[in-house]
Amino acid sequence: MLISDFNRLSDADAADFAATLVAIPTFTTTMVRSRPFASKAAMRERAAEAASAWSQAEVQLALSGHPRIGERASAAEPGAGHSAREQGAVATAGDELRERIAEGNRRYEARFDRIFLVRAAGRSPAEILEQLDARLENDDDAELAVVASELRDITLLRLDESVTE
Repeated sequence: MLISDFNRLSDADAADFAATLVAIPTFTTTMVRSRPFASKAAMRERAAEAASAWSQAEVQLALSGHPRIGERASAAEPGAGHSAREQGAVATAGDELRERIAEGNRRYEARFDRIFLVRAAGRSPAEILEQLDARLENDDDAELAVVASELRDITLLRLDESVTE
């Protein structure tokens, strides 16, 4: 989408678009109310600023809209198309590696009571499994900080891929 097109969308349509980046209502509201953006860089800067202020509750809320690594997002989720592209490499992994990721997901959820979130784009299935195994060693506070950072990275990557000058 062109930045000029985003600036011209109705508030509802702009909020729908922003929700595909991340399902956090304060983020979508901030992005809608901050229009018009003079450039993609200005939009990205505002998105990064908004993302840096997310609370733990907002991060938890956003996780509810993300599929597990190796699973498909519900088509009803605003970011489903992004998730499918981001996790494309996992879908092509061999059966053994996919099963190890699925098992890691189960261990992670049992330990932290939330899904494992990682920026999958640009990472191989083996790298994702490495991240999963390493992060299982974190305590809850350290892991929550990593999750928030990964969510910010995912959000900004989605913006970078979705908006042009």
